[in-house]
Amino acid sequence: MTSTDPVSQSPTPPGPGSGKKPRTPRADALRNRDKLVRVAGAAFAAAEGPVSLEGIARDAGVGIGTLYRHFPTREALVEAVYAAELDDVAASAPALLRELPPDAALRAWIERYAAFIATKRGMADTLRAGWASGRIAAPATGERVTAAIATILAAGAEAGAEAGAGALRADVEPGDVTLMLLGIFLVSAAAPTSEQTGRLIDLVMDALRPYPPR
Repeated sequence: MTSTDPVSQSPTPPGPGSGKKPRTPRADALRNRDKLVRVAGAAFAAAEGPVSLEGIARDAGVGIGTLYRHFPTREALVEAVYAAELDDVAASAPALLRELPPDAALRAWIERYAAFIATKRGMADTLRAGWASGRIAAPATGERVTAAIATILAAGAEAGAEAGAGALRADVEPGDVTLMLLGIFLVSAAAPTSEQTGRLIDLVMDALRPYPPR
């Protein structure tokens, strides 16, 4: 007979010597979880105030009970959304470089990073409280973002060296680019307009291209 946890009254996972394998989540359960994360990310990005969990469940086409089975607390949902968005941003650099020249890849990556920052704004209060209490693990966001930027800058410098004229400067610290972008996105959050943010990103891109010969 399966042992029971006296606190939660739910079956405990089988131990390593029990001979039983943990159950694999059903495909429909995984689809529901992924959809909840996607819908929640969009809701947090568009939010001007608190986001209703009931609204997220409704927009995802599931009941609130399904949401709570996957994410027992608001913090659990926010942590999952944040982790998924960060994974997408951090992992997108190589894929963009396979599709685009390095300078265009960097511009496209910055757009993804801007969308990530927008999503984070809608979750900011919950994230800060969760990080402060330890209920949400603090991810290495800065390091992963800077590593993605470094990958694209290195590809741009290499492409430029092969062509005799750099696509992107080779003398730029990736961490400096991270700080510039954070400054743009945080300041423009007070009165965000796509036109202004686009102009500021264009200025960053101009700064990252090699100086013209004199």
